[in-house]
Amino acid sequence: MELKRYFEDPAALHIGTEENRCYYVPEDTRGYKRRKMLSGDDWKFRYYGSWQLVPEEFWEQEAGMERISVPSCWQMMGVDGHQYTNVKYPFPYDPPYVPDQNPAGAYVKRFSLTAEDLLFRQYLNFEGVDSCFYVWVNGKTVGYSQVSHSTSEFEITEYLREGENALAVLVLKWCDGSYLEDQDKLRMSGIFRDVYLLARPQSFVRDYMVTAVPEEGKGRISLQAEWEGEPVPVTCRLLDEADRCLAEAALPADGTVSFTVENPVLWNAENPYLYRLEIESEEERIIQTVGIREIHTADGVMYINDRPVKLKGVNRHDSSPYTGYVISREDALKDLQLMKEHNVNAIRTSHYPNAPWFMELCDEYGFYVIGEADIEIHGTTTTYQGSQATTFGWLAQDPRFEEAILDRVQRDVIRDKNRACVLIWSLGNESGYGRNFEEAGRWVKKYDPSRLLHYEGSVWVTDNYPNDASMLDLMSTMYATPKWIDEYFTGGGEISPYHEQLIEALTDPKDKLPYVNFLKDHLNSEKKPYIQCEFCHAMGNGPGDLEEYYEQIYRYDGFAGGFVWEWCDHAVYQGKAEDGRKRFGYGGDFGEYPHDGNFCMDGLVYPDTRPHTGLFELKQVARPVRAYAKDLKKGLLTLENRFDFTDLADLVGIRYEVKQNGETLASGELEVPSVRPGEQAEIQLDYTVPRSGNCYLRLIYLQKKDLMLTREGHELGFDQFVLQEDFGMPLSVGSGKHVHFEENEREYVLTGEGFTYVFSRITGTFSSLKKEGRPEIREMAYNVFRAPVDNDRNIMEEWEKAGYPHSRTKVYETGLEAERGQVTIRTVLSIAAPGIQPYLRLTASWTVDGEGKILLNLEGAKEMNFPFLPRFGLRMKMEKDWDAVKYFGFGPYESYCDKHEASWMDVFETSVDALHEDYVKPQENGSHFHCRYLELAGENGWYVTGRDPFSFNVSKYTIEELASKKHNYELEEADHIAVCLDCGQSGMGSNACGPKLAERWQFNEQRFSWEMLLQ
Repeated sequence: MELKRYFEDPAALHIGTEENRCYYVPEDTRGYKRRKMLSGDDWKFRYYGSWQLVPEEFWEQEAGMERISVPSCWQMMGVDGHQYTNVKYPFPYDPPYVPDQNPAGAYVKRFSLTAEDLLFRQYLNFEGVDSCFYVWVNGKTVGYSQVSHSTSEFEITEYLREGENALAVLVLKWCDGSYLEDQDKLRMSGIFRDVYLLARPQSFVRDYMVTAVPEEGKGRISLQAEWEGEPVPVTCRLLDEADRCLAEAALPADGTVSFTVENPVLWNAENPYLYRLEIESEEERIIQTVGIREIHTADGVMYINDRPVKLKGVNRHDSSPYTGYVISREDALKDLQLMKEHNVNAIRTSHYPNAPWFMELCDEYGFYVIGEADIEIHGTTTTYQGSQATTFGWLAQDPRFEEAILDRVQRDVIRDKNRACVLIWSLGNESGYGRNFEEAGRWVKKYDPSRLLHYEGSVWVTDNYPNDASMLDLMSTMYATPKWIDEYFTGGGEISPYHEQLIEALTDPKDKLPYVNFLKDHLNSEKKPYIQCEFCHAMGNGPGDLEEYYEQIYRYDGFAGGFVWEWCDHAVYQGKAEDGRKRFGYGGDFGEYPHDGNFCMDGLVYPDTRPHTGLFELKQVARPVRAYAKDLKKGLLTLENRFDFTDLADLVGIRYEVKQNGETLASGELEVPSVRPGEQAEIQLDYTVPRSGNCYLRLIYLQKKDLMLTREGHELGFDQFVLQEDFGMPLSVGSGKHVHFEENEREYVLTGEGFTYVFSRITGTFSSLKKEGRPEIREMAYNVFRAPVDNDRNIMEEWEKAGYPHSRTKVYETGLEAERGQVTIRTVLSIAAPGIQPYLRLTASWTVDGEGKILLNLEGAKEMNFPFLPRFGLRMKMEKDWDAVKYFGFGPYESYCDKHEASWMDVFETSVDALHEDYVKPQENGSHFHCRYLELAGENGWYVTGRDPFSFNVSKYTIEELASKKHNYELEEADHIAVCLDCGQSGMGSNACGPKLAERWQFNEQRFSWEMLLQ
């Protein structure tokens, strides 16, 4: 097919399209939409491996075409093949050119119009097409457009006829714009958002901007409209949520009108009050919801409606494992409801404008939004000898792409400029910095000075370009360490380890000094409000560092908040496995090159939006109420209100409970006093603190009334306080009954009342524990390894070098002593991997009494030139029928030293199956932290307790099985129950993309002791 090669011309962005305008769908004066939906399942489609193979006038050859639904992604329809790549471009880097073997999808849609329809001007709208497309109507060329996630509008009045009409669309997989759309996501193609016709009068209001701000106790709402054709009589009405008309005025020819609202209700995420503006002519009406609110910065702090506000945010893609980029309103509402239920109040649209109607939902249900342009140019950094510090800004500084970058920013801003939810514009993501972004930023601040402007890429320097970030209102980074953030706010202004590593990677020393100097100047300049536009990488079993960051968000007034990366795992549904589990595919599952594996599986919810335990962690650390102990013996606590606009007494009720060893001693409801946002108040509870046992007070915060997405009784979070703990008490054995023993060179055999234990002198642990002749534990070993979690992907290289996954035990000496009817086996041993020196030296004493109780006392010493350990403890094989689990520790969710905010100390009863967290890519999961005891019930039962808190894991899958399989549906159950008892386990962190695991969460003690009792 002959095509004008607009797709390789950065100056040919939109041919035949209308000028940008704000998003709205007009209706007639009776309230019916003036929209003829062309979306549906009756489109004809054919896929071609290259656009050059598409026949001329393909719309006349429908016989060879298949039916397809629009919107859809053609990869989800079974053609072309999926691909996931994060940074690398899926084609050679040769801008503005793309491969000649550029796949194409040919679409044909037939629709009918009446003579009455043709009395109106007809506008063809595409809300999203990836990556570019050509349009014909009734065989006539209409035009061309690109920018995948923005609306393209064509007037096609002159091409239409009464009766049947044929719309033909040719979509290309790649274009020069694809260099600007290198977002971290599955790469898909096609018409993935709605297509429709809008019927408009001969003259009408085409575009408008609404500003609605509080001013001296009143609300000022201004409309600046732009006409298409000659001005016609238009009435503007302002109504409140009760449909009461507050004001009415004719729109003058200059398109400007203003209203004043007395005692306005201001819009915010906690109370998203919307007025309604009607713009009505004789032939059509436009409805625009309006939120009165204001945002500004002062002295390094961000304010909304003169209140300092914290953004408790997530990054969100339009994503579905079943439909790809195609998102329904039901899908979006499910996302928003889950976010509200988990205390999320802000969304960054990563890394493109989400569906246009999605912003209406954010207005309605109350979310603060960073509206981000459809730009990511990360692939420049993975070119040959490229890096973020040397090649990141290639296209940001390339004059050929100046217009394209500005166009993408303008299309984002103009489309969503009337949405109250949008507080901040973002120029894009991970695209370096240079003149093209500076000019785009200056345009934004001139066009819309009412909002703030953000762009994290301004911290990157390429070819010593002198970055100008003066038009940016926020200081933004990704994955900064807590230490770096402290230094930023306390005046240190030092370079983060993240940037230090990149500076070290610079091959030319002369490049390093300018980069270092720029960063220091940037950090030590006048302080701007700070956000982490990405932090706490939520991949797999994580994140593990949320609480520390949230402590900082509230410690520093200038820390405006952060956006967890990211909301949802990205995957493709591939049907069900034989056992009924859903099969989700990620990078590499489709035979593609290049790909980035499961790096797209990095969300707070699974692909089908089931919450990860990480989402429960986020909910808890972002809870709107916090309590602090003042005098626990007297029941005195301090309540802090972390809402930004809501008094606690208006929304929150508190239920409390006092438990000792899992038994309730006291409980009740509290009358919550008036506590204004950001303030504190004292409360008192009536209870008695016991003198012994493990006793805890828990306050549960409950919603007192229905809101739009959450209901009365919804739990907002909780706080728990230790009233009394008896950890640290020495453990002992001794029954008055005798243990008999036999020994040989390889083992000791111990027998007593109903038991036979075999201790291996080769491994330094028991090899068999039998009760009443029945095997119960048939293997025991020292254990330092775990199935790597996604956030271990960087430290895993060091663990491999140290040989941790391949470790073996060497016993140097073993001795047995019998005294007072007990037997004590003392052993000295080390742990090392083949070819590597020992990294652990252990001295262990195992004491067994006549009833079969086993007391372990262990002293360990670690070689500190080795990396920190994944864990240290014992792993055991128990009989398969052991399924009932009872424990006293952090539950009910999996919990770790740095990931247990969502759990609380209590006695929990569960099953082995329920303890498993079924991550799509298998990994360490289901552990429970800070435990007092563990009971495992089979035919008999085992009880484990520690002098100090311990962790445990009970699973039907071995560590090796979890570590070796790529997908959860591939897992095969072991012929035993795998039990891990841990003296300690390193935290989860977020180092898949975030900072290294903090030292305090590393199991890296030079010397440690462990005392456990098994009975």
